Amino acid sequence: MSIERKGPTGAGLRGALLGLLLAAVMPAVAQTTAPGARGYLERIVKAQAAEQKAAQDAGRKASFFCANCHGETGLSKYTEVPNLAGQHPAYVLNQIDAFHTGKRKDPFMQGLMKVLKDEEKADIAVFYAAQQVVPAVSMGGPRAAEGKALFDKNCARCHGAEAKGAETFPRLAGQQAEYLRRSLNRYLTMSGERIYPPMTAAVTGLGAQNIEAVVQYLSALR
Repeated sequence: MSIERKGPTGAGLRGALLGLLLAAVMPAVAQTTAPGARGYLERIVKAQAAEQKAAQDAGRKASFFCANCHGETGLSKYTEVPNLAGQHPAYVLNQIDAFHTGKRKDPFMQGLMKVLKDEEKADIAVFYAAQQVVPAVSMGGPRAAEGKALFDKNCARCHGAEAKGAETFPRLAGQQAEYLRRSLNRYLTMSGERIYPPMTAAVTGLGAQNIEAVVQYLSALR
């Protein structure tokens, strides 16, 4: 969610669309607080099926603008943009808050997150979490087996043995290859878009020469 995107959207088009959206909704949007969104999310995930379904439907509507890049069901249209389908709802909400506060850097995403109300943030998280995951590629590359061994050694402790993630760690199974590649390199080089010292330490231990092997494994993982 934090990468700079090129392609059909284009920087100019993205800027224009963001400007229109902000102009339309900002006057009516009050300051939001993460604790309120988290409290609402905690209630929804424990609610009855009917209330969860209503939240998912609301999240689908609230995420209409996200679909331009992340796809209508969280399966990205572009390999450099992450899939959101199947991510833990608490993780998605944490990333929304990270963009809102500036902890994650991307002017486009930061602007979008500021127009969301607390309930909309949580509804979006619930919606994406419920969507079916389809791997970004159908078959791993020639280094996929090597990548699995490297993942098990360097990454599974936090992301899980099957790379499904958790509340504080993203699902990596089936993720877009270029997004994985860019994210790992950004942690390795400490370029500033993503700041998390444990990840920098993990990728340093992995080594730049092994990033591609892990990408080939994860992007095809079901």
